[in-house]
Amino acid sequence: MISNVKRFRYERKFNIEGRTAEEVEAMIRFHPATFSEIFHERVVNNIYFDSFNMRHYFDNVNGANMRLKMRIRWYGDLFGTVEEPVLELKLKHNLHVGKLLYPLKEFVMDAGFSINDIRRVFAESSISEAIRPHLSELNFSLLNSYTRKYFLSSDRNYRVTVDRDVMAYGLSPHENRFLRRVVNRTGVILELKYNKAQDESADCITNYFPFRMTRSSKYVNGLERLYA
Repeated sequence: MISNVKRFRYERKFNIEGRTAEEVEAMIRFHPATFSEIFHERVVNNIYFDSFNMRHYFDNVNGANMRLKMRIRWYGDLFGTVEEPVLELKLKHNLHVGKLLYPLKEFVMDAGFSINDIRRVFAESSISEAIRPHLSELNFSLLNSYTRKYFLSSDRNYRVTVDRDVMAYGLSPHENRFLRRVVNRTGVILELKYNKAQDESADCITNYFPFRMTRSSKYVNGLERLYA
């Protein structure tokens, strides 16, 4: 059973061009904090939602201190029967991030997929009544998928994820054929995640990486690549 509230944490993100995923992973493995791979490599899939005026997108682009992303996340195959999907409300205040999580009923991603399918899933799932009115005001904005690896420092205080092969699809409220797609085979996204108690020492982790921290997200990048 997934808890509805995931503890707030800090996140630092690096959007890396000109380096392969293998090169980035080598830097992580040779980091003085002694990172080692945990879990297993897996594909992460997300359906993002936004308001009619794309408020969530513009809050990200404009660097608003308080930002919200609403998405459905699952792992494994992008198409076909989606098992164990989770509705995530990702709340971000500067570098401080928290999530509300709601397990959903399974659904099918196929050529007839539409917003009505998802609204039916919402209706049949256990979701807080406080957010249901907000869900009804949102529509599809993006589908994306990427491969992720996970690393943990030897003191278990810092976790790093490395994302590659990011694919983004345009979504229609009605039937979808998933023909509008962009793929980024060269970009790599590194994210550092840790709890508040470790914030003062986080620079010791990031200073080792020769990358610039970025505010831009896979959600924003996907939309801009699709609709440039």
